[in-house]
Amino acid sequence: MTSTAIQGSSFRREAGLTLGALGVVFGDIGTSPLYAVKQSVIAAGGILPAAPAVLGALSLIFWSLMIVVTVKYVFFIMRADNNGEGGVMALAALAHRSSGLGRRLKTAIALVSLAGLALFYGDGMLTPAISVLSAVEGLGVESESLKEAILPLTLVILIGLFLLQSYGTESIGKLFGPVMVVWFLVMALLGGIAIARNPLILVSINPWYGLALFIHAPWTAFVALGSVVLAVTGCEALYADMGHFGRRPIQMAWLYFALPGLVLNYFGQGALVLSDPRTSSNTFYALAPHWAHYPLVVLATMATIIASQAVISGVFSITRQAVQLGQLPRMEVRHTSATERGQIYVPRVNAMLAVGVVLIVLIFRTSDNLAAAYGIAVTGVMVISTFLVAIVAVRRWHWKLPVVIAVFGTLGFVDLAFLSANSLKIVQGGWLPLAMAASVFVLIDTWRIGRRVHLDHMRDGTLPIDLFLERAPAARVAGTAIFLAARTDVTPGPLLHSLKHYKVLHERVVLASITVENVPFVPIERRVEVGKLGKGFFQVKIRYGFFEMPNVPRALEKCRALGLALEPDASTYFLGRETLVAGEHPDLKSWRIALYMWLASNALSPAGYFQLPPNRVVELGTQITI
Repeated sequence: MTSTAIQGSSFRREAGLTLGALGVVFGDIGTSPLYAVKQSVIAAGGILPAAPAVLGALSLIFWSLMIVVTVKYVFFIMRADNNGEGGVMALAALAHRSSGLGRRLKTAIALVSLAGLALFYGDGMLTPAISVLSAVEGLGVESESLKEAILPLTLVILIGLFLLQSYGTESIGKLFGPVMVVWFLVMALLGGIAIARNPLILVSINPWYGLALFIHAPWTAFVALGSVVLAVTGCEALYADMGHFGRRPIQMAWLYFALPGLVLNYFGQGALVLSDPRTSSNTFYALAPHWAHYPLVVLATMATIIASQAVISGVFSITRQAVQLGQLPRMEVRHTSATERGQIYVPRVNAMLAVGVVLIVLIFRTSDNLAAAYGIAVTGVMVISTFLVAIVAVRRWHWKLPVVIAVFGTLGFVDLAFLSANSLKIVQGGWLPLAMAASVFVLIDTWRIGRRVHLDHMRDGTLPIDLFLERAPAARVAGTAIFLAARTDVTPGPLLHSLKHYKVLHERVVLASITVENVPFVPIERRVEVGKLGKGFFQVKIRYGFFEMPNVPRALEKCRALGLALEPDASTYFLGRETLVAGEHPDLKSWRIALYMWLASNALSPAGYFQLPPNRVVELGTQITI
């Protein structure tokens, strides 16, 4: 193949990834113009005249896009890739692996990553609600009679979206990119026409107009920040989806397509409000001529469905990571595509999101009310990301400390300003994402602590593997027994119970331990490690990354090349079925024990989670007091 052909193939691949990134990564931030300008101008209005309020709000929006999204995420945070993967969990794992960290700092990293995970769930419920609701509200702009249909239609669209999740999004996902291309082009065209009619709005590129808000009306400007942040919601998706599309396609899509389209539309809305302040109640739809209004509502609804789908898929992905890292109980994860690893469906999480989103829509009823609740979860994740990437910059990039303080201190100050402004929304509805995040955090923290206590009590009844081998009985039966072991230095509980009941051992006994490492994917050559213990005993270490779903039989097939010829589908797998009971002097508070026992009882069985053949599994019951 000639160099020209190779370059052409590379260009087509990058163009395809860029198109895909437009359809998945930028759905959330790309639909922010539906509500961001309206809320920001209203908030900035306060005691200021109309023109300074509009110019100041647009200046803050523009520079927020440049500083938070372009500088912080596109140029800095996207450099902190964990073997090509991004997101708060991957970033936390990267920071945690940095050398020279003390125990307290590692604990802090673990806790803030859990907080980021919890806040992401809160954002995952709010984004579909506010996005679809704000798009469908366009029906009521032209006709008062259609306002009554807004809420039912929004619920129908959202419920339908969640019902379709089990079928996967591979087929409709191919339409995401082209639809979002049309969406950004239409936004840019509408905004450009409005700017041409009133080019004065372009002066708001000057940051002085944003600063002037704080000089002349500091409290009003501070409150306005809580609405300005709506323009950057979804910026975390740029980093979280890096593993699916790569850094360069996302950067290209943002710099050369999404950012220009957003800026033109935001300035176009500002120009329209300067010309006619009465349009501030619905600036986005006011940009379009009357004949294009309903087609624009349809296009906006399609764009918000895409944005919602991207957020839902993101929640599924981060749930899988959390389960793999042991921060959530095992749960069913279905792959809905034979070719795309990111296409997954988590039934329990889908049901939780569906109920949460429907309740949010019924409680708040309008996008204006929802805007009061939206933003605080996003800004919380922004602060956490800045903290984690600063650690990576010092420990892994080896930046000088003064440079890190100057760069990430400035970015952190901006994040904290947004978070502080959004804290004013707590009484207006911001309590909702905080309550959801707090509930998720308590669940995760209880599972983490309870699991540690659980494993400690399990170790009390174990026997060192060396001592067991010395006492192993000579009586053997034909076949291979595979015992899943949490640790490699002690005898698995199911092995002790099996020997107690059957009085014999199989001629070959495999002790298989599964480890999830703090990397997205483990190279195939490192997947399996085999060790011979003697007397027919073998130790098999199986490694996975937190983006991979474990398949023990498939991993065991690779033992043949390492000197252990197994037939995974003809072997017998022994598992322990544990019954938890609360002790007289428990290590945890009673409510935590009750919650942990409930979580453990609802966790997916190891047989299902590790994809063991159902007709080859033997479960042995045991009671554990915690």
